[in-house]
Amino acid sequence: MLVVALAGMAAVLSNRVSERTRIPAPAFFLVAAAVAVETVPPVRELSMDVVQQVVTVALVVLLFQGGMDIGWRRFRPEAPAVLWIGVVGTFLTAGLIAVAAHLLLGLDWLPALLLGTALSPTDPAVVFSVLGRREIVGRTGVLLPGESGANDPVGIALMAGLLGTSAGSALDRAGHTALVFAGEMAIGTAMGVAGGWILKVFLRKVPLPAEGLYPLRTLAGVFALYGLTTVLHGSGFLAVFVCGVLLGDVRAPYKKEIERFHTALGSLGEIVALAMLGLTVPLWTFTAEGAWTDGLLLAVVAAFVVRPAVMAALLWRMRLRAGERVFLAFTGLKGAVPILLGSYIVSAGVADADRLYDVVFVVVAFSVILQGSLVPTVARLCQVPMRSVRLEPWALGVRLRDKPEGVVRHTVEDGSPADGRTVGELDIGEDTWVSLVVREGGLVPVSGSTRLRAGDEVLLLTGDDTEHCAGQFTSG
Repeated sequence: MLVVALAGMAAVLSNRVSERTRIPAPAFFLVAAAVAVETVPPVRELSMDVVQQVVTVALVVLLFQGGMDIGWRRFRPEAPAVLWIGVVGTFLTAGLIAVAAHLLLGLDWLPALLLGTALSPTDPAVVFSVLGRREIVGRTGVLLPGESGANDPVGIALMAGLLGTSAGSALDRAGHTALVFAGEMAIGTAMGVAGGWILKVFLRKVPLPAEGLYPLRTLAGVFALYGLTTVLHGSGFLAVFVCGVLLGDVRAPYKKEIERFHTALGSLGEIVALAMLGLTVPLWTFTAEGAWTDGLLLAVVAAFVVRPAVMAALLWRMRLRAGERVFLAFTGLKGAVPILLGSYIVSAGVADADRLYDVVFVVVAFSVILQGSLVPTVARLCQVPMRSVRLEPWALGVRLRDKPEGVVRHTVEDGSPADGRTVGELDIGEDTWVSLVVREGGLVPVSGSTRLRAGDEVLLLTGDDTEHCAGQFTSG
């Protein structure tokens, strides 16, 4: 317990080192765990099955929390683009990496396709960890996490389909893979929508006797949704992501406490997932099996040939600046899911599975350490729209027994009607008034002459015409 606690404290503190060095915090988790395998003999006894089970639990938490962070309001206008990049992009990436693995590494087509599938999902957590207190805004800020939330379940479902085909002609195997994939996606989506609706009803309508029980109920519901969807042969990962998106903007009792709880769990899940997966890699075997050279070669091709080609094909009709396109093409970073998929290859007993797994690990390490370290520089050169997010450790809250009807909160967007106007000049009607303004983490005294500006958080007490009021604070 002492060793685990100290390791956890070091993992948390590594985020401060990451902020200063621009080396992604996940890199420390991954490398430290791999080194621990060589220096702490008992760690080597950890079985691959146990690691997979623990990482699966961590990914369920991560995907649900990622969906909540996006929310339905932000996701809805970008849903077609996210699905286009997340689904079609996964297939294109898997196919192109498979071709590269076949030509450059001499792999047969099935192992090459398994390797390509394992390396197709992305992980935006690596990107966000090196950006520190800067947050990507605009379409890029939705497309990046949305792509990962979509392509993680797609990659896992595709791997399940490929590993479930061991006999028959190539056409038969392709048909079986397509059938398994389509079933997992359809059932996962349907269960995610149903689970989101049921959890929303529970959050709003079923009270509990203590505040601390509300986050635990949500967590139990998420795992129940994952388990039931998986039993029904659907994608449990897709179900919990869809559920998170649908619950992201729901107003419910103790919603802030639920969000904080799952944010903390998401951070823990990221640490546990990468650390556990790092424990499965014996570094001393890399040189003997040629995994270093094979992995580095494939990593360079995946990062600087495959990813740019796929993004160029998928983004050319979207309304994005050239800099945003380049940034999206560069930030297809790999994380925990590719290594988990590599472990599935090992568990399935595929020929040359250990070599494939080692190559996956090297590609992920290259992506996290080298590519991840360059993300801030690329973001600056591409002039990706960002905003600084300052920590706000103090909160001012009021507890109410009943739901506060007519209370809404808006953020003043740049170029909106409210931007630059005084409170008295706002077109919000006689039955609406501004009760609170927060600017740069501090309270602003409110009067008719208080001039609002972009970034201000405004709390309104309003009547029924909430749509008209919302239009005063949005630029669209």
